[in-house]
Amino acid sequence: MSTGAGIDYSAWDHIYVSDDEDVTSPFVDTPSLFRMRHRARLERMAEFQQRGEDLECNISECKTLLEEAQGRLKELEEKRTDGEQDEEREAELKKVQAEVRKLKKDVKSFEKMIEEHRREGKKQAWNVDTISKEGFSKSVLNIKPVPKEETEQEKLEKHMTFVEKYAKEIRHFGMMRRWDDSQKYLSDNPHLVCEETANYLVVICIDFEIDEKHALMEQVAHQAIVMQFILDLARTLKVDPRGCFRQFFSKIKTADKPYQDAFDHELQLLKERIRSCAQMRMESTMKELEEEERKKRLGPGGLDPVEVYASLPKEIQKSFDEKNIQMLQEAISKLDPEEGKYHLRRCIDSGLWVPQSGEDDDDEKEEYEEDEDEED
Repeated sequence: MSTGAGIDYSAWDHIYVSDDEDVTSPFVDTPSLFRMRHRARLERMAEFQQRGEDLECNISECKTLLEEAQGRLKELEEKRTDGEQDEEREAELKKVQAEVRKLKKDVKSFEKMIEEHRREGKKQAWNVDTISKEGFSKSVLNIKPVPKEETEQEKLEKHMTFVEKYAKEIRHFGMMRRWDDSQKYLSDNPHLVCEETANYLVVICIDFEIDEKHALMEQVAHQAIVMQFILDLARTLKVDPRGCFRQFFSKIKTADKPYQDAFDHELQLLKERIRSCAQMRMESTMKELEEEERKKRLGPGGLDPVEVYASLPKEIQKSFDEKNIQMLQEAISKLDPEEGKYHLRRCIDSGLWVPQSGEDDDDEKEEYEEDEDEED
């Protein structure tokens, strides 16, 4: 028997026979601890396998849609070649061409992720539950998005660009009520499964609340929580959210009470925050409008006539109410000279009092001051 180069045992370097007996405690029932750890590991393995199946399903659907779109494109191009041209058919042709380009891009994206993370799957440690099972019956994928630090400006620009491009699709998703419809729509539009969609849904909610469209606000808020739960699940599993949204819908449609309660609780919190944000925005808008109105009211000296009127003695206010100049003069004459000058100056600067000449406010104030000096 030829020994040759021998057997390469490096493939066994990562075998992890068991993690159940690594750590024990004299204060914990050891068999129960082993069963708990084993169950937790099996759950992790099941989630790992489910993610792989979800991605395979996603790329399969994407390829099917691409084939259908390419078929429609071929038919339109053949009719175009035969001389059948009109504006409607040309518009449809461009639409299908754009759809084909988008689907090709999505397929390449999924293929890249699958190829990249298939290698990661091979690096997974073996354990007693996998060592005796076939390892090549299916692809097991582990998707870990590449972390990238973004500045606030970059995040804002990314959000604005995304919303500008997909606002209509996001709004359509926000109006869906059935789980199956939402899942199907995200399957057809996987690019919507992202943080930007969740953020824009909240913006739509606030706009509806300000417009007092409360039922629409609550509907879109529900979809915003759906998207947020998908994103949270992706962060927990450390996968691309496009690869786990099916898992969320499978779970929520058969959810136990604690999971459904958690969903309802988060939805209620979001609606409360939306109402609070809408109220703050309306108050801010009202303040801005009031400030604009105040600026329009400012008199020649830059004072607000409303504020000046409120600060005047009652007798002077009464003279303005009755538009009685003689009463005004008498009311001012009863005041201390300095106080009278102060109120007269503020009345002129706010436009409440317009000097008879209409030309020089200072002349009016000087005339009043001279009259006061003569009385002294």
